[in-house]
Amino acid sequence: MTVASASDQRFWLIPLYAAGVVVFSDMYLTQPILPQLSAEYGIAPATAGLSVSVVVLMIALGSLAVGPLSDRWGRWPVMVGSALLLALPTLLCALAPSFELLLAGRALQGLCIPGFTAVAVAYLGDRLPATDLGRAVGGWIAANVAGGLSGRVVGGLISDGFGWRASFVVFAGLTLVSGLGLLVTLPRDRAVATSGGWRQAYQAMFAHVADRHLRAAYVIGGALFFGFLGTFTYLPYYLSAPPFGLPPAIIALAYVSYLAGVIVSPWAGALSARYPRPRLIMIGLLIAMAGIGLTLIPNVPLIALGLWTLCSGMFIAQGIAPALVNQLARQAKGAASALYLVAYYIGGTLGGVIPGLGWQAAGWPGVAAICLSALALALAATIQLGRATAR
Repeated sequence: MTVASASDQRFWLIPLYAAGVVVFSDMYLTQPILPQLSAEYGIAPATAGLSVSVVVLMIALGSLAVGPLSDRWGRWPVMVGSALLLALPTLLCALAPSFELLLAGRALQGLCIPGFTAVAVAYLGDRLPATDLGRAVGGWIAANVAGGLSGRVVGGLISDGFGWRASFVVFAGLTLVSGLGLLVTLPRDRAVATSGGWRQAYQAMFAHVADRHLRAAYVIGGALFFGFLGTFTYLPYYLSAPPFGLPPAIIALAYVSYLAGVIVSPWAGALSARYPRPRLIMIGLLIAMAGIGLTLIPNVPLIALGLWTLCSGMFIAQGIAPALVNQLARQAKGAASALYLVAYYIGGTLGGVIPGLGWQAAGWPGVAAICLSALALALAATIQLGRATAR
């Protein structure tokens, strides 16, 4: 491991964070434009939601491979190569003549994304001294939040003014520029020496499934992201329909509520050092459920308040759950964390599709009922975990 000096850090951390913003933006580009996709391709809302869920599914599958891959090849080639390759399917999405080809492009995006996002924290751990790592990871999380916001808001505004294909063209260019920035500025590393090969790496990962405490934590992560992503995926249909009839540019601004994560995540992390983590996750889940409940009131200011409340609760829980997984895993902690990400993104995959069936059957109350049920499942798993770990 090579430890970077403060001046070196400033030189490459900013391009790393900038690339993080762009890559996470690519992930969410279709979320604010689902009604436009439904209209252009003549597809149902649940079908349009596949343009979100297929990316999330591919990220989940890709996350299983990139950790061992970066150990064998080194973090730098995996991160830089993935960031550069991501520009190509992003551009292909803009050119897709059919929804099936758009889905293929989104799937390729999802396979490229974890090569950068899932390896970045390990790269920071390799490059930085322990005294600087916490601050650097905090900056990385902030970049993730900013990227999720940018893809939804900036992408939505571009789509409203110039059409949805224009947003993919713009972000394909930004992705290429950010990848080239990494190529020029990011310090190279070496492959990490490992023993036991691929089989041992995956045996360690899936051995955690036998641990009932970790299984509960994985249920929490998957159900949490299901409820969160499901709510925001079908929000444009709700706000564009009567009695609201809001245009895409205004709907895109609803995603500004994502900024709640910047505020509450550090605060939740600090509290987790003083209070039991399952208790704090329960509080976050209850807040998130209250937020979804507020969106059922057909009043735009109250819906906005509900979205901010949902995001606050979600990021309280999500800011603590990965640390809880690390606490519960007695060995192979990296494998335990990777499996949590897989469960988290699989939950998001389902959350991008199943609530759409609720929308088709009962409108927004159907979406809310399904998403609240997912959060209730997460709450039940948290209560069980809290009782088990308190013994």
